[in-house]
Amino acid sequence: MSAAQTQPGGALPKPSALQIWMMAARPKTLPAGIAPVLVGTSLAGYVHVFHPLRFVAALLGSVLIQIGANLSNDYSDARRGADTEDRLGPLRVTAGGLVPPRQVLIATYVTFGLAVLCGAYLIAVAGWQLLLIGVASIAAGVLYTGGPRPYGYEGLGELFVFLFFGVAAVAGSYFVQLRDFSWESLALSVPVGLIASALLVVNNTRDIDTDRRANKRTLAVRLGRRRARQMYAAMVYLSFPLALITWIFGPLQPWLLLCWLALPLALPVERLVRTHTDGPSLNRALAATGRLQLVFCLLLSAGILLSR
Repeated sequence: MSAAQTQPGGALPKPSALQIWMMAARPKTLPAGIAPVLVGTSLAGYVHVFHPLRFVAALLGSVLIQIGANLSNDYSDARRGADTEDRLGPLRVTAGGLVPPRQVLIATYVTFGLAVLCGAYLIAVAGWQLLLIGVASIAAGVLYTGGPRPYGYEGLGELFVFLFFGVAAVAGSYFVQLRDFSWESLALSVPVGLIASALLVVNNTRDIDTDRRANKRTLAVRLGRRRARQMYAAMVYLSFPLALITWIFGPLQPWLLLCWLALPLALPVERLVRTHTDGPSLNRALAATGRLQLVFCLLLSAGILLSR
């Protein structure tokens, strides 16, 4: 029995239902769903196009897909035995016995169902192309640790995060507003996707030992701790110069340099990942990487709008 479940007599009380479902949603990872929508929508605003309801639907849909993927991961990892008592990360609600597996599965279906409703509205107002992005995004969320051959167990998690919480989310959010794609939206999706992928690198670097025992061959397991840390640093630091591509080769202005104000947030968290192996430190690094992504993308979005 986990510490969170123990009863009076000197142990911690069981969390409330709201706390349990907040744990399952993993709020520290939600910037990965919010940030790309802000950047894609801001690029549409650069050309003086903004549809508020489309923005809200895209934002809700993206966050719901992120939560649905987290719930699906919680359920599937518990079924496969990857979330054991000796893992260093936060308690998972299925493996920790806080919620029956069937309830987590139902919550996954409900969350993805709400995301589908957001997507249906966006398809109606913006175009059928969004159906492809939505179906692929939900499938990627489920198949990360679910299905017969989960790609998260084969070291492909970071690639799919880059594609769906970088390229698809930024370019898709831009398409929602203008019903068109642009090379600028694809270029801006690269730094956004790299920092989103860095979130997963922290998570998997923390869990190297338990993932290896569970035969979960994440990219961090395949590379080893030292090279996984180097990959994290490369993803984070490369995001800053890559964010300037649409200024150097495109129509945007030096206002994009605003995102470099987030660099002081990147330095300590990269140092934390590089020098620590304990769970609490890397859990702090995970939360700090989420904050870095949100601040970076807010500043990048401001720089895009100021370039008008």
